[in-house]
Amino acid sequence: MTALNNSKIKVSRGRKSVVLRLIPIAAAVVVCGAVWQAVAGFAGMPAFIFPGPLAVAGRLGAVLVDGTLIRHALFTLGEVLAGMAAGVGAAALLGYLLGKSRLAEQILAPYIVATQAIPVAAIAPLLFIWLGSGFASKALICALIVFFPVLVNTVIGLRSVSEDLRELTRSLGATPWQNFHLLELPAALPILLGGLKIGATLSVIGAVVGEFIAPDRGLGFLISVARGQYDTALVFVGVFALIVMALGLYGMVAWAESRLLKWRG
Repeated sequence: MTALNNSKIKVSRGRKSVVLRLIPIAAAVVVCGAVWQAVAGFAGMPAFIFPGPLAVAGRLGAVLVDGTLIRHALFTLGEVLAGMAAGVGAAALLGYLLGKSRLAEQILAPYIVATQAIPVAAIAPLLFIWLGSGFASKALICALIVFFPVLVNTVIGLRSVSEDLRELTRSLGATPWQNFHLLELPAALPILLGGLKIGATLSVIGAVVGEFIAPDRGLGFLISVARGQYDTALVFVGVFALIVMALGLYGMVAWAESRLLKWRG
């Protein structure tokens, strides 16, 4: 009974802490909405230039009811998740190679850094020429954006392993696999997840860049169509949907971090 009571107390405290964290956020949203509505009302500008939050909320309801927003948001989310999976996988593998081999880093690092000097918007047309303007090219743009921060953090994480710990595992006769999953992975994981947090939000930008350049589906396409029709309320809806998507991806990585790094206390 004592263990059950303690469990209930922990759950209750957890819920209370969540509510306490949400109260300031909700208050800030209400205040910002009120200020926005007041400015829109006093400015007297037409809705196609500066719509108020009530007009945006009405447009949001309309595209939710007819399924337009969900359809385009799911397509963009699919591009982002596919790009993140490819980018994180490639960055982790290459980062492990660079972290273990100084020679590989000296050979490859200049080329990798040089690629980051090229804007994604400049590379995107080439990708569309080579791969077409479909799902694959846009997912690849997301992967390219995610790749570098995860790569750098992977290398830094591996290099952060103490040489004394490496000597200890060698003296205990650890196999390469044991050395990896018992020493290197736990040491690199916190920094790797930090890079993934950055990459998760940047990947949304990559998807939208691709959808702006070759619009056919997705939230970028929805914003482009709304902009062409002077449907500014729908533009706001698309932007807010992208914000929610980025926050959701960041929150998922933060949740995974709290689970995977529970051993750190």
